[in-house]
This record gives sequence, structure tokens and C-alpha cells, in this order.
Amino acid sequence: MAGTARAAGSGSGAALKDATAVVGIGRTAFAKHLPGSEKALACRAVLAALDDAGISPAEVDALASYTMEETDEVEVAKAVGFGDLTFFSKVGFGGGGSCATVAHLAGAVATGQATVGVAWRSRKRGSGPRPWRNTAVQLPTPAQWTRPFGLLRPADEIAMLTRRYLHEYGATRDHLFNVALACRNRANQNPAAVMYERPLTRDMYMNSRWISEPLCLFDNCLETDGALACVVVSAERARDCRHRPVYVHAAAQGLPAQHHGMVNYWNDDPLTGPAWTAARHLWKHADLTPQDVDVAQIYDAFTSLVPLSLEGYGFCGRGEGGAFTEGGALEIGGRLPLNTSGGGLSEAYVHGFNLITEGVRQLRGTSTAQVPGAATCLVTAGEGVPTSALLLRN
Repeated sequence: MAGTARAAGSGSGAALKDATAVVGIGRTAFAKHLPGSEKALACRAVLAALDDAGISPAEVDALASYTMEETDEVEVAKAVGFGDLTFFSKVGFGGGGSCATVAHLAGAVATGQATVGVAWRSRKRGSGPRPWRNTAVQLPTPAQWTRPFGLLRPADEIAMLTRRYLHEYGATRDHLFNVALACRNRANQNPAAVMYERPLTRDMYMNSRWISEPLCLFDNCLETDGALACVVVSAERARDCRHRPVYVHAAAQGLPAQHHGMVNYWNDDPLTGPAWTAARHLWKHADLTPQDVDVAQIYDAFTSLVPLSLEGYGFCGRGEGGAFTEGGALEIGGRLPLNTSGGGLSEAYVHGFNLITEGVRQLRGTSTAQVPGAATCLVTAGEGVPTSALLLRN
């Protein structure tokens, strides 16, 4: 898309700009149930990403993952055969941490703390336990203030936020359906997606059961098993790797003042979530604007997070996220093609890491739902929770 470039930022963001690139991506299959442990899935994804980059495991000296990742650095390093590690980090807040794993590696490589970084996420949630079923273990957390009143699951918390959004701005379930449909349409082009060859219609959506009103079955992400990984190196080294480099142009994390748990209920303005904080930092350090973004991978654990994120990252005005989805805007050929592998709603839900790898495929030109001429991609992590974002370019 055409747009007006802005002046380069200063400080650490400027030092990070285009200094590193994602050169390898890997994944396992996605399914309701996969054999093997989370550790085994993680190792397969990491090895696949390194093979994709043409880099030996012995060269890896940096790792980044999530605090919720149950396979730690020591176990992955031993099993895969890494050399000495000089940087390793973990990012909190589940799906809010996805983009930050890559950002941490980019910072480490750009500042010379490491040369080859691997980020990964492995989950067995399709066949594993549902952690929110045992509410007693959550009482020492901020959930002690909400669980007694019926907000037992993330779906319940986001449902309350969604109801406020629909009421405040006149958004409708048709707008949420537009999000679900765009993701499902892309999944139907992606043989790796759990929902491949399973079309979604408006009647199916409108007549599906409630999960937490106003969120129905198709407003909620999948529960899947699977693992993904990516490899980050310097821009200089990236030129010698197997595939076209995908540069980390800008990165950001966002935790708003007075934030509480999953959502911003206690803030003066509950509908301006962490995306707004991350977006200010992201665009400040970028030479691009939202109008320059060719394709977006927007975190979609729930459909309503997408219009909230569209507003937060500046694609439309406050309260206009629902209307933005109209007229096929999120489809290929629309104003902002979105979640082109199917996203968490229809490809797989692995805490948003599949959005990163799909962003890389788009900029390589190898997506199953390729946006013609895609040169820039925004990837976001979970809205509602402390979050992160990446602006990628080729």
C-alpha cells in the first residue's frame, strides 16, 4: 500500500530497526490430539526452523519463549544439541508474549549478546487439561476479585468486554462474524489448518451455541496441540541464508497503567487496552504507518479482539473497528487482509505463534493465501492482556 513514511525514531527502537531478520520457520502438525510430549513437539519445531534456515543447532546461542512454556531452555538445549547459550528469556502473559519472544531475540542479536536466536512455543491444549476449571488455584492471583462473580474463564472475561463494546459503539454480531468468516475462509485454503475444508456460513454462526454470551462457539479460538519456532539472525548474516530475509523493522510491548489481569475493567477507559500502549511505541520507532501495512496477523483468541486491535493499532478510529470489517475488508483483496493462515480461530491456537510464522510466509511469498506483492506485515499478540507486536518487512 502507498503511504507516507515518517521520520526515523531515536534511541533503542532505532537501533533495532531492520538490524535483524527471521530466516527460519518450523512447525509440527496441528490437531486436536497429537502423540508425544510438549518437549518432543518443541524439539521437532525448532529443528524444522533451523533446517529451514540452513543453520546448525550447534550455532544457536540465544533462546526465547513464554513463561507458560513447560519445556525449559535446558531441556530443549540438550535434546536439540545447542552450543553455549549466552542469552535466554521468557515472556509472561500467555498470548500477549508471542511477538515479544522475537523482539527479545532481535534485541540480543542487534546488541551483540548472541548471533543465532530461536523462539518457540509448544502446547498440548487440545488433548490437555483446561487450567481454568480449577478456580481454587487462581484465588491467590488477581482472579480473586473476579472469579467469585462468575468470570471463570478467559471467554467470560472477554465476553464482558465485548458486551461493553457492542453497547458503546453499536457494533453487532455480524461484525464479529466477519472476523470469524475471514479466518475460516483462509483456513480453507491452508491444508495445515485444523478447519481446512470446513466452510463457515452465517447461519452456522448465528445458530451456534453460546460459550459466554455474546460470544458463540465460532467467536472462540480452537484448542489444539502443536508447536512452532522461528530463527533470528543479524541482517548481514540473513543475506546468506536459504530464504528471503524477513526483517524485524520495529517491535514493542505494552502494559498500560493500572492494568488488571486479563482486561482493563478498572481503567478509566476499559476499551483502550494494551494494544494502544504497544502501538504508540511501535509506530514511534517505525518508518511506516498503518496505511503502509499490506497484510496483518491480528491475535484472535476471540473475534472481538480484532476490532479492538484494529482501533488500537490505528487502522481506524475509536469505535470504528466493527464497521471496518464490512464489505470484505479482511478478505484477500480487501483493505486489510487478515490472519491469512486461518489464525487462532481456524488454523490452530498456539498462543499466537502461528501468526508470526504466517507473517514470515506472506513476506516470503509462500503463503497458502498469498497477498500479491505483500512487503509489510503487522503481527500482534493478545489484546486484553499485556501485549506485544512486530512490524515485519521484506
